[in-house]
Order: sequence, then structure tokens, then C-alpha cells
Amino acid sequence: MNTSTIISRVWSFCTTLRDDGVGYGDYLEQLTYLIFLKMADEYAKPPYSRDVGIPEKYNWQALKRKKGAELEVLYVELLRELGQEKGMLGQIFTKAQNKIQDPAKLYRLIDMIDSTQWLMMGADVKGDIYEGLLEKNAEDTKSGAGQYFTPRSLIRAMVECVRPEPGKTIADPSCGTGGFFLRAYDFLTNPDNYQLDKEQKHLLKHHTFYGNEIVANTRRLCLMNMFLHNIGEIDGESLISPNDALIAPNPVSVDYVLANPPFGKKSSMSFTNEEGEQETNELTYNRQDFWATTSNKQLNFVQHIRSMLKTSGKAAVVVPDNVLFEGGAGETIRKKLLDNTVLHTILRLPTGIFYANGVKANVLFFDNRPASPEPWTKDVWFYDYRTNVHHTLKKKPMRFDDLKDFIECYNPQNLGERTETWHPENNPGGRWRKYNYEELMARDKTSLDIFWLKDKSLSDLDNLPEPDDLAEEIIENLEAGLNSFREVLAGISR
Repeated sequence: MNTSTIISRVWSFCTTLRDDGVGYGDYLEQLTYLIFLKMADEYAKPPYSRDVGIPEKYNWQALKRKKGAELEVLYVELLRELGQEKGMLGQIFTKAQNKIQDPAKLYRLIDMIDSTQWLMMGADVKGDIYEGLLEKNAEDTKSGAGQYFTPRSLIRAMVECVRPEPGKTIADPSCGTGGFFLRAYDFLTNPDNYQLDKEQKHLLKHHTFYGNEIVANTRRLCLMNMFLHNIGEIDGESLISPNDALIAPNPVSVDYVLANPPFGKKSSMSFTNEEGEQETNELTYNRQDFWATTSNKQLNFVQHIRSMLKTSGKAAVVVPDNVLFEGGAGETIRKKLLDNTVLHTILRLPTGIFYANGVKANVLFFDNRPASPEPWTKDVWFYDYRTNVHHTLKKKPMRFDDLKDFIECYNPQNLGERTETWHPENNPGGRWRKYNYEELMARDKTSLDIFWLKDKSLSDLDNLPEPDDLAEEIIENLEAGLNSFREVLAGISR
């Protein structure tokens, strides 16, 4: 059976289940459990003949023999029991529940998965099927799954700029469904970039990627996504920790961090007070290795990511605008970044590219350095891909080609040889411009929230975007404003 046939079958079944109230996210979960069990069954047979730790009464063959109510009872028991197991097996089935209430449809789903030899399928094919499902799930805005999904075009551009090398470690402290890991894996296995030897392939599969994801369902999808892309072992240890990355320093220093930390600005913890009402307490992480103590989650992630890096490590991190201009701890952290790392590039992103509404974001690229009395950053290069740029998720999504000019300006092969495209007389519309350390330190609160291009829609009424694009942009701006007001109100009411 070819790939497109499998994909269409997988999708058509999802449509059938939606009539029963089973959303993409729930379908994706059930598919994850069942494909994992089927692949474990394939591993148990020759030529592999491996025992992957699934008890016989809960294996694929036992599931296939049941029908009707008996099938439902066994499936529920199987999900509960396998969640108690150690390693990757236990992580895949943590808090697993059956969401398919009709045993006949569950039987049909098992039959559909059974008709495919998953191990025989190429990793890219399996991965494409699963990534397609993840993207479809992210589009289902009501579920909130979009917050765990970074646009794949942006991830690819970030990886192309950082250019990870074989034999080095890559981490993501808020890894969602594993998008950064998979794109880095694709980059490293691309023969145009590297010809990997046997040892490098082994390191890539077992000792390259380290992540954290505190949401059990998202962690499960990430593990399965990596596993289907040939990262990790079915009977191995989980590469993704369920712990909150911010609580303590990372146990190991890494060579690269690629990340898009959660957008929610405040870290908080819910608890029940003496009157039995739900309250939230702001979480501040008192870490000796942090430059400033704050409850702003993104500022904490920036500090944590810097602390994870080896002295020669590199990071590319998606952050919202507030990280660039917020005072107090924000100012302290920006100054420390400029002094203690080489903060060499900031990519300003347009609205309308994320599944979460009202997000105005940027990518910070910085290289860690050992302690020094002199500041490490000499110039910060800005690429403004926001002013006069209009993207929408459905009609005009951001493609990788849209970021090619940025990658060319970034010059990944030699950061020392960059040329500004902006010029005050010759090219005031240039998107690529540098500011030196002294200019930035002289700015109010060391703000890195910098724009220099004129908004054409304000001066050229003939150049307005399409009405629906304009409407979407207005909604994005209103959402961003509302999010800011909610943060202010939450601060006041506490």
C-alpha cells in the first residue's frame, strides 16, 4: 500500500470518528497507542525477535483476537497497565484513556493499522503521516493544541541558520511535539550536509536529543513522532523528561538549544484554598544560576536556555515582544545577554503565522561564551520580517521560501561576513540592519524592540492588503492587546 493510500485511509477514519465526538487530538492519541503496539508486535517477530517488554496478555495479537465488549474491556485494562511500565513504553501510555466508545469502530481501527507493515515503511513516510496528523490537530483551535505547534517553515529556517553538527547534543526545554528535533535530524541526515559514519548514526539515534514536556498527552505525541522518525528505541529510555525544565538547572550542558517556549507570560500554580476555592500563585524560580528573579515565564526560559549551553553552545529561541522591551528583570536579562553571550541576530516575525492568536514574536540567536570582563556582543543584526508583511494561516501561510532572504543575509557559513541591506539614502527599505553594542545600551531600558521601516499601509492607500487580510491583522493586534491587558489585570488582582 502506498503512502498516499495510507494517509487517506487514516484521514477518512478520523472523519468517521468525528461524528462520534472524537476530535483530532483524541484520534491522534488512540492512533499512537495502537501503532506503537503494532510496531512492538512486528519487532517481536523475525528477523528482529526482540522482547520489548509488553506482557503477552496486552500485546497486539491479544487485542486482535477480541471483539465487542470484550475488546473494550481489554483495551481499557491494557492502557492502564502499560502506563505503569518503565522507560519509553510507560511514557507513551502515561494517563492513557480509551476515547473510542464504539467497540466496532475500535475493531475497524485495529484492523486498518494491522493491514500495514509499519517497520517496512521508511522513516520519512511514517513521519510524514504523523506530522500531517499533528498539523491537522494544531489547526483545531478549540483544543488549544496549536500552542504546541511551531510553524514548520520557521523551524526549518532556524535549523538552517544554526547548522547543527554531528556528534553534538541538541536540547529543547519545552519541546511540544518535537518539531525542532525532527528538523535537526533531517538536517543532520541530509547527505548534502554530512556523510554520517556508523558511530555518528548511533549517537544521533540515542544520545543527541534531550527535551522536557510537562503535558502528558503532548509528551506522548512527541515520543511517538521521534520514534516514527527513527529516533530512540521502542524498548529504550525516554528521551523526553516530564519535569518542569525551569525548576532546576539542566543535568547536562548541551551544544545547541532550539526552542519555542510557551506563550503564557506568567508562571503560576493552581491550588485549593481553605474556603475550597481555586487560587493561583505566581511561580518565581529562585535559581542561583539565574540573572534575575521573575514570574515572567519567557524571561525565565531565556535565562534557563543560556544556563543549559556549554561555553561554546549556540541557541535559537522564539520569544514574544515583551522579552525585547519589558523593564525590571527584562532589562537586567537583556544587558546580561549582551555582555555574557554573543547576541548576534534578531529575526522579527510577522503576525498570522502561529495557531495561537495575538502572538507577536521574534527569534533570538545567541552564542554562549566563557566569563569575560569585556562584553561579548559587538553588533546585533536585525531582520524585520514584520513591517508590510501579511500572512494568514489558511490563505497565505508563511512558507520556507519566504525566509530564504533572511537566511541569505544571516550567512550561516560565515557570520563574520554580513552586509547590511539597509542604507539611509540608497535603501531605506532594507530589512537587514545592524546596531552596535553602545547604541543598544544607550536605549531606554536597553530595549531591543526596534523598527525602522515605514508602514506602507499608513502612507499609501493604494497599497493596502486585501480586506480579509486586513481584518485578520486587526484581530491579531486586538488579541495581542487583550492578552497584555489580561496580564496587567492578573497582576493588579493579585
